[in-house]
Amino acid sequence: MTALKDVHARSSAAETSESLSAEAWKRFKRNKLALLGLAMTLTIILAALFAGYLAPYDPVKQLIWTEGASAKLAPPSAEHIMGTDLYGRDIFSRVLYGARISLQIGVFATAVTLIIGVPLGAAAGYKGGVCDDLISWLVNVVFAFPFILFVLAVVSIFQNPSLHLVFVAIGLVNWVSICRITRGQFFSLRNSEFVEAARALGLPSSRIIFRHILPNAIAPIIVQATLGMGGIITVEAGLAYLGFGAQPPTPSWGLMISEGQQYLSQGQWWWSVFPGIAIMYTVLAFNFLGDGLRDALDVRQKR
Repeated sequence: MTALKDVHARSSAAETSESLSAEAWKRFKRNKLALLGLAMTLTIILAALFAGYLAPYDPVKQLIWTEGASAKLAPPSAEHIMGTDLYGRDIFSRVLYGARISLQIGVFATAVTLIIGVPLGAAAGYKGGVCDDLISWLVNVVFAFPFILFVLAVVSIFQNPSLHLVFVAIGLVNWVSICRITRGQFFSLRNSEFVEAARALGLPSSRIIFRHILPNAIAPIIVQATLGMGGIITVEAGLAYLGFGAQPPTPSWGLMISEGQQYLSQGQWWWSVFPGIAIMYTVLAFNFLGDGLRDALDVRQKR
């Protein structure tokens, strides 16, 4: 009889989850900015995945040696729609390949953030007491330092900055926001009726956390992770601009802005402007998408 009740409860929970997912998708589709953010995000992902097919030139090949001095700092034209840089490299091709770098940093840094922030936030919110005090103290200590300076400090410890080091450094600093949201969700759900029922059945804490509380707390975590992608990409661009991220000749947006800034006053604006537009476009895409997910997944949202 108990097994039948358990199966019936799981079936009802699955039906409820499917109903909520359908309602969330309906709310998402009614949000024009959310759909725009989704479309923009898909274009970035497709550009990164198929950069090898879309890019008309090799992003690191110096065309100045094959086409002559005319390829140096050439303005936008039919042949080079975003112009070329000082070394004759095609800006459009480098922007496309730069999307790969930005998305890699965004995805992997977000993964590190979730791996650290979710378990710590879950432990603090579910256990409370001394555990909560220690984790909250650690969060406050990390928050006390300026974000970009903390990341720079982590990266500068190593002599040879690399992409792996960059996303690990960002994740080691960026986890605090996910931790706080997860803690708040677990703190509000730990005394719910379904959690009390699970405890009464003698279920272990690990199963209660991962099978009962986390699925109900996952929506705000997903929203925060999506919104944080834009910030992570901006931080990566800032690190590359300062020379602590991707190293030449890697086609990184921040590095391209840094290399081309000295030519802005001379009228060669395209070297820095187009990578800057790519960063702005990507950040807007994830912000629109994150806002749309927040509105769609909010069960209190009115029809």
